Order: sequence, then structure tokens, then C-alpha cells
Amino acid sequence: MLGKLGLGSDFGAWVGKIIGTALLLGQVLLHLLRVKIHRRNTLEQLAVVGPDSLLIALVTAGFVGMVFTIQVAREFINFGASTTVGGVLALALTRELAPVLTAVVLAGRVGSAFAAEIGTMRVTEQIDALYLLRTDPVDYLVTPRVLACCVMLPILTMLALITGLFGGLVVADSLYGISRTVFLTSVRNFLDVWDLVCLIIKAVAFWPTGGGHWLQLGAGGDRRGKRCGPGNDGRRGECLACHFCG
Repeated sequence: MLGKLGLGSDFGAWVGKIIGTALLLGQVLLHLLRVKIHRRNTLEQLAVVGPDSLLIALVTAGFVGMVFTIQVAREFINFGASTTVGGVLALALTRELAPVLTAVVLAGRVGSAFAAEIGTMRVTEQIDALYLLRTDPVDYLVTPRVLACCVMLPILTMLALITGLFGGLVVADSLYGISRTVFLTSVRNFLDVWDLVCLIIKAVAFWPTGGGHWLQLGAGGDRRGKRCGPGNDGRRGECLACHFCG
């Protein structure tokens, strides 16, 4: 039945991509355990992932914090729970919104560039040239990118959390008359250390599991045995990364 609908081959292709990504991430982990890191490439990728992605991540988090506060503040005030607005926003950002949205933004901005770059290198046989030069492409291309994302994503997520709280604070103070002291006190009362630890863990885990598909798709071919264009790699990789980050 699946074969008649053309779904069997699609399902097999998705399974193959997921297995390929798991194997690729296993190779990256093995290289990290052996401390086989190309330092110059890693520093370059840290700059691409971190400072170059900071603005869009903070803008997204700021607007999310403001919109969330607008949606909940009025209802909470009607129920006499205005002193909990800051805490609820802090919990929502810490447990889900900040790590998920930052990972999705990073996958959309940085992951697409990674897939296009590595896909172009595959099509133009630059990766084959690395093999001829006895250079491991995983060590030279993939590991620096994964390591840069694992290092910078928690930092971007923490900054996104702070920016989202600031956006909610501005809206609560200016539109609903909730003082800054009440708002910040609510944040301190609701948040604990474990929430921040979970935030860091999610930030570290989201990009390798979701964004790693970009790298695997960029280096692979399509299900008919032909090379995929970088645009197709990016389109399919975006769907996979967003599903896994969500």
C-alpha cells in the first residue's frame, strides 16, 4: 500500500537520513574524545555561530517575551494574580521557549549555510580532494561546526532568556502597571537552579540532534543516487532540524 502511494521509498529515505546523521554524530563524538579538533576552523565557526547570529536570536526572544506577557498579563490581572506574571514568563522561557526558539533560529540561519557550503564542496569534489590529501573531512569540516554550535548555543540561549525577560518587563511595566520590583521578585521566586541547568542541557542537546541533519544532508546524495543541490539539502534539512528541535 505504501509502495503504491509512493510513501515507502520516502519513509526509507527518511530512515536512511536519520541513521546517517546518527553515524555522523558518532564519528564527531569519537573525534572529540580523541581530542582531534581543528582549532583554526573551530575558532572561525565560533564567530559564525555566535556573534553573527546574536542579533536575530535576541530580537526573536525579545518579541516572544513581549507577546507572551501581553497574552497572559490581562487575564492574570483579572484573576488577581498580577504578581505571578514575571514568574510564569520566566518558567515558559526557561523550560521551552528560549532553548527551542534559539535552536530553530540557529538551525535556520547557520544550519542552512552549513548544508549549502558542504553540499557545494561535495558537488565540486572538494571533499574528495581532502581524502586525497589524507585529511579526514569529519575532522576538518564537521567537528568544528558541531563543536561551535554546542559551545555557542547555550550562551545564545542564556542571552535570549535575559532578553525575553526584559521584553516582558517593559510590557508589564508600561502597559499593565506591574512594577519592576514585583516582576523581578516573581521571577526570582519561580525560578530555581535546576531550571537553569535544564535550560543549558536542552540548548546543548537540541542543535546536534536537529541541526546535525544539515551536515549529513550536505554531504549526502538523494534517494535516486544523484547529487542533491544545496537548495534541496537546505529545504529538507530545515524540516528535519525543526522537527527534532521541537
